[in-house]
Amino acid sequence: MESIINFLKNKTIASIHFIGMVMMLIVIIVFSAIVAYQEYQNFEVEAESIQSEFIQKQKDTIVFDTTRVLNFINDAYEYRDKEQDEEVLKKQILHAIEELYGRQDGTGYIFVYDFNGVVLSDPIQRQNIGKNLYGTKDTNGVMVIKDLIDVSLKKEGGFVEYQWLKPTTGSLSPKISYAKSFEPWGWMVGTGVYLDEVEKNIQNQREILKNRLNQYSFKMVFLLAILFVVGIIGIVITNHILKKEISSFSHYFKEASSTYAKIDEEDIRLSEFKKMVHYINAMISVIHQRKEKLKELNLTLESKVEQKTKDLSEQNILLEKEKDFNASLVKAQDSFIKHSIHEINTPLAVIMTHIDLFKMKEGENRYLTKIEAASKIISNIYEDLSYMVKKNRVTYTKKHLNMSVFLEERVDFFYEIALGNQHKIITEIQNDIGIYFSPDELQRIVDNNLSNAIKYANRGTDVKVVLREEKEEIVLEFVGCSPKIDDTERIFKPFERENDVRGGFGLGLEIVYTICQKEDVKIEVQSDDEMTVFSYRFKKGEQDESIIT
Repeated sequence: MESIINFLKNKTIASIHFIGMVMMLIVIIVFSAIVAYQEYQNFEVEAESIQSEFIQKQKDTIVFDTTRVLNFINDAYEYRDKEQDEEVLKKQILHAIEELYGRQDGTGYIFVYDFNGVVLSDPIQRQNIGKNLYGTKDTNGVMVIKDLIDVSLKKEGGFVEYQWLKPTTGSLSPKISYAKSFEPWGWMVGTGVYLDEVEKNIQNQREILKNRLNQYSFKMVFLLAILFVVGIIGIVITNHILKKEISSFSHYFKEASSTYAKIDEEDIRLSEFKKMVHYINAMISVIHQRKEKLKELNLTLESKVEQKTKDLSEQNILLEKEKDFNASLVKAQDSFIKHSIHEINTPLAVIMTHIDLFKMKEGENRYLTKIEAASKIISNIYEDLSYMVKKNRVTYTKKHLNMSVFLEERVDFFYEIALGNQHKIITEIQNDIGIYFSPDELQRIVDNNLSNAIKYANRGTDVKVVLREEKEEIVLEFVGCSPKIDDTERIFKPFERENDVRGGFGLGLEIVYTICQKEDVKIEVQSDDEMTVFSYRFKKGEQDESIIT
């Protein structure tokens, strides 16, 4: 799917429509070819069936004819005149057989040999009568007469396939014959059928199928041509309408960038685009409101900073004059931090929002990417400070979370930060892992570990995030290639850092440690000269087994 999306990237609507049309035609052509091939395959199977049925039918016919002749011979033998010369009787019977059996085309005749291979009756090749043909072989080496005599001596007789001269063509043709013996006189009696008739029948069927497939192919080509022409006309009309609608949107966006003009829904004709008008107008209104609010916030922030600075100056003067006011000054400073944190949130949110809007309008920009990464770092610091201020007076509510989705979202948030520090985040996240935990506190654990992993990892190396289930525990790991941590316990204390050069307040891991102690999450840190791994093991209690929301 991703390769298809990349292929269609930067393509015009017309080209996408044309590609779709060509793909549809290819599918139709392939389908038609498959149908034609299937028809041919079915015919081949049918041809084999026709051949088998024809041969079996011919076998039944020659068995019937041979049996009837043998019954005639047997009756003549049983009811013969005892005083009549037996040789005369044999000649009469052979003459009668030659006259009564056979077809107009010279096939279907009865032949009679004695057990020594001497020809007694052959109405087609009378010149062979009296000759011994016991050793006769066909072109395939079949001992024709010998094999016929051998199978005739069986109780039910038998069949022999061989090549023999066909009367109607004067050439050798494949033939199958049935033979059975009349033992009182030592006769082998038989008849056969030529198999080239079935080949002619099958060839006729092949010609019919070929003509049918040719007609089918012509119709398909004609239909494809019509579809192609209709499709091209449809693409031209559709592209004209889409270009006109998109041109209207582009015009309104250009005006909205400076005058906050809204799109008139009546100017849009397509219902799909009409649905977008409401949301676009709403977005323009929100941008306008936020810009006005940002101006107000900037003015308010400046006045507040001036006021706070004035207050601090006055407090410092009073502090120099009166040391007894130390306690009240510390309290005022704490109040200032709390209020400042609160006041930072709004402009920071506005900055993040406008970065997203700028990216939507202007596209990716490496300078904007760095600004976005820096803003996200500030946002993470703000969240840490906010948590430190609120943790003793706010109860963080636990919820059922899909930890896998939650972790993917936080990794996406830190993508730009990692990219700006020449890192890439690699994930091995098991799907649909549920947990019962406070979203805010889980975010502090994930964000601070991701932030530290990116900050301290060696340039150009990857940061790896792993989430998996092990028996009754959920294991969350952050792996990075960073300098060795000598004291893995000291880093969880407030205002402590392993490397002071990288900056920071040293509060992140202290917050993580506080939350893990409160929620009974096990912490394991392994560090050497090549790799550092922070592991967190969450218990899966009964509350974690409920449905993930």
